[in-house]
Amino acid sequence: MFTDMKTSQDTMQGFYEAMGLSLANGPVLSVQVLTTGSWPTQSTPTCNLPPEILTVCNKFKTYYLGTHNGRRLTWQTNMGSADIKATFSGGQKHELNVSTYQMCVLMLFNNADGLSYKEIEQAVEILTIELKRCLQSLACAKGKNVLRKEPMSKDVSEDDVFFFNEKFSSKFYKVKIGTVVAQKESEPEKQETRQRVEEDRKPQIEAAIVRIMKARRVLDHNNIVAEVTKQLQSRFLANPVLIKKRIESLIEREFLERDREDRKLYRYLA
Repeated sequence: MFTDMKTSQDTMQGFYEAMGLSLANGPVLSVQVLTTGSWPTQSTPTCNLPPEILTVCNKFKTYYLGTHNGRRLTWQTNMGSADIKATFSGGQKHELNVSTYQMCVLMLFNNADGLSYKEIEQAVEILTIELKRCLQSLACAKGKNVLRKEPMSKDVSEDDVFFFNEKFSSKFYKVKIGTVVAQKESEPEKQETRQRVEEDRKPQIEAAIVRIMKARRVLDHNNIVAEVTKQLQSRFLANPVLIKKRIESLIEREFLERDREDRKLYRYLA
């Protein structure tokens, strides 16, 4: 079935030596540690990693935080990939290049012949839209269907049951399984996406406001908006309405105050 997980390449020799782990046996983890500003602007979705992978991840977290004081480590599982080795009928072996989400789903079948959609959903706790895309790419894509589903169809529903496809074969040893393109979002989904993006941008906008006001001490509203927009333009175009809301929030939390005579003038307090 599925073994030997490996993510995007980076130097991990020091970690494995420090923790007494072997690169020859068991899951092989490779991590890229980036500052928050280096990642695309997004929230961190939930995802339950397989126990054997989570163990190595936790050991790396202990190692990393033990060698770097005052830092936090957040796993961006939606940005990862994995190479896993799979054995099919007749002893045929393939190395599958998949996303971290796909890896989480596939490794469930090491301990089960068949799983319902609901069982998979409860086990991995991936966002519904991402889980359906993941299962569709693993069970419905011609030539890449390492899983099979009943009833067979091109779409995934919550009543489907999935099985390990022992008859899968490919002329290639290494098989890359991409994720199907997301279907066009409905209006409620678009609204939910906008809200998630807005929530994610709040701390970045507030941090920019505080940096500017700490340096300038006193500044009017239009200049704050202009300065924040300029500082964040390499990441995203800050919405003036959202900037105004974050200014109001900072005033409420007593980081800033309005001038008593000119209500459009702000003073730095903290």
